[in-house]
Amino acid sequence: MPFRFYNPLENLQLHSPTCFLTGADLKNPDDNITVFPAWILDRFLLRDQKFKMIDQVTSVLYGELKLPCSAAAAKAFSDLELKIQEALNKGYEGVTLLSSHTLFLWMGKIVYGVLYHELLFEKARLQKQNKAFRLSPPLKARLGLFHLMLQSLVSPVAFKGLQPWSISVVRLKYSKDIFSYRDDPVNLIFSLGMNGFGIIACFQDSGLVKQTQKDILDKISDAVLHPVQFEELCARFFYSNYLLHYQPRYNIENNDAGITIETLPVAADAGKPLFGKWDDSMFALVLAEHWKPWGLTKKDIITVPNDPISFLKNDYTHEFIAPDSINLPY
Repeated sequence: MPFRFYNPLENLQLHSPTCFLTGADLKNPDDNITVFPAWILDRFLLRDQKFKMIDQVTSVLYGELKLPCSAAAAKAFSDLELKIQEALNKGYEGVTLLSSHTLFLWMGKIVYGVLYHELLFEKARLQKQNKAFRLSPPLKARLGLFHLMLQSLVSPVAFKGLQPWSISVVRLKYSKDIFSYRDDPVNLIFSLGMNGFGIIACFQDSGLVKQTQKDILDKISDAVLHPVQFEELCARFFYSNYLLHYQPRYNIENNDAGITIETLPVAADAGKPLFGKWDDSMFALVLAEHWKPWGLTKKDIITVPNDPISFLKNDYTHEFIAPDSINLPY
């Protein structure tokens, strides 16, 4: 008999007394976990800080972002958090010792948690207008698969073949007091800067985005990035993910032993490239969003016919720019 897994996206079962991960019935409405780990909420004094949702208008307190969760799943996440906390407290060296699967589970739970609340807000908004809440079939399938991958924390879900995700970790000149988080829950992207490291992840790209950024990642190597450089790298990942035309293909085997997700080799369709055409003007808009802390706008970033400015590589020599040469505040 095939293994039965829980898919809340299939019927959009989002606000019911069931565990968000396993679908187990919950008897106590207080059976939940915070979307952002408790140790991060406490360490960076975030519980009473506002978290802006995707519309940049709606906000909710970090501490109010919670997921209904069974005791068994909560214990699994607690064990994961202890491992992650120990590694992240060691900075870059600690993070790089973690497996990509461990990092995926930790980051993925946060992104799914934000997505969960985004969907709840959208559902409530449409209900006030007497409109039905729906997701397109492709989006529903993609998010459902993401949720299935998260279930590998507690269920017999295994991975085979190519890694389904791109995850990059770099050294970053951030102190222990800074927590810089950004996500795109619909497109399944995550970035975080803290305690001497920066991490960027695209969760469902079959590693393609990281491949497109290989040249700059090789140039960066072990350099300790200035924050403005890290934000530029994030912008390149976010925009590349947006341009990705490729639909990941998987071979999913389901039997009584569990589920195996095999990411199939990447191949462009005839006449259609894997990525759309890079548009410098559009990238400048993305970059401006990431460079807001330095007050840089699109007009500062690009002047026709010039390419967008870069703090990662020299426009003429294409060599990596030494972080210490950047005269911008940290």
